[in-house]
Amino acid sequence: MAKESQKTTPEKVEVPEISIEEKLITLYRLQQIDSQIDKIRIIRGELPLEVQDLEDEIEGLQTRIEKFQEEVKSTEKLVTEKKHAIKESTSLIKKYEEQQMNVRNNREYDSLSKEIEFQNLEIQLAEKRIKEFNTTLELKNAQIKESKSLLKERESDLRVKNSELKDIVQETEKEEQALLNKSQALKKNFDERLVVAYNRIRKNARNGLAVVPIERDACGGCFNKIPPQHHLDIRMHKKIIVCEYCGRILIDNDSADSFKSNPK
Repeated sequence: MAKESQKTTPEKVEVPEISIEEKLITLYRLQQIDSQIDKIRIIRGELPLEVQDLEDEIEGLQTRIEKFQEEVKSTEKLVTEKKHAIKESTSLIKKYEEQQMNVRNNREYDSLSKEIEFQNLEIQLAEKRIKEFNTTLELKNAQIKESKSLLKERESDLRVKNSELKDIVQETEKEEQALLNKSQALKKNFDERLVVAYNRIRKNARNGLAVVPIERDACGGCFNKIPPQHHLDIRMHKKIIVCEYCGRILIDNDSADSFKSNPK
């Protein structure tokens, strides 16, 4: 009798739950690292936004110039058509004048005279349109010249800003990446809900501080006084407590001092 095959399932490795105090110290360490990242990005200032604005403006100018050039091309085509129409009308006038020399009666002469008059009106109208088109061409060409001049200035500004940004990034990118790696590694110590909450608090806080120590019985973020009972609960490390005014995670001085004595 064949032995039944036994399927083995890999044993689930349980990660030991860290204490609330250890979580708070690790959160505070994470906050310090993320604050260093914030400082690096502040050094860059508004340069990335300025670069983006210049790139958008340059793209807009290029599109405007292309549009003007298309309008110039279309208007030049209309001028050519009107000049061709004048040439045709002039040819017809010459033809009708020659026919007038050989008419047999006044009726034929008058009919040809009307045709000549009509072609002369067509020439006048075409010349008027050509004049209008030339005015349009002058305006469009002036707009193209002005836009190209502005484009040249903005491209020069962009080269300068890109150079400045590149220098700053080169100076700080290694340090920033190392800090980002540390930040990501520390976040693995927490469940997803705590990480989401931490990121949300940082995003909503003006200075990016999500975890703050108690300073003189007050929140180190908004500086509002903490009720004595909350102060005691924070020191007991039984649960993570947030400031009832600003929503930041609060850490007691002992835990903050533990981090300062062993920041790595």
